[in-house]
Amino acid sequence: MNAKIAYILGSDSDFPQVEKGISLLRSLQIPLQVEVSSAHRTPERTLQLVREFEAQGVEVIIAAAGGAAHLPGVVASHTLLPVLGVPMTSTLSGFDSLLAIVQMPAGIPVATFGIGAAGATNAALFAVSLLAAHDPVLKEKLQAYRAEQREKVLEKSRELKDKLDRG
Repeated sequence: MNAKIAYILGSDSDFPQVEKGISLLRSLQIPLQVEVSSAHRTPERTLQLVREFEAQGVEVIIAAAGGAAHLPGVVASHTLLPVLGVPMTSTLSGFDSLLAIVQMPAGIPVATFGIGAAGATNAALFAVSLLAAHDPVLKEKLQAYRAEQREKVLEKSRELKDKLDRG
């Protein structure tokens, strides 16, 4: 089955920060593809990947990059597909990455998420939400995931109360 969501990482060193989101997509059985390509070092490859994703029927691209994080913007400039930009933690705690992604010029939108692993997980969930808008089976899976998250919080609350009651 062709990928519905494609990742482009600016470097393989970004993988640990996006790994949880990728695992989440796999647990929801969403076909995905993960590639490494640099907006600066391999611009032709980046463009080629975007063209391949479009031809293969990918519906959402998640682009993660750190430092001078131009990758999401470069990807967005070559496609009409939704591009979700994830700033990676970098030498300036990811603030440089965040500003590089969030400050896109008018006309080339990139949906930008928080810095690092939490942002990467939210980007994955947002991509699922986009797909679930027209896929009732996936919508049910997303609802079940959210219910599971709620139950985990309630369980942690019960555990804490029990611990405090035992004194």
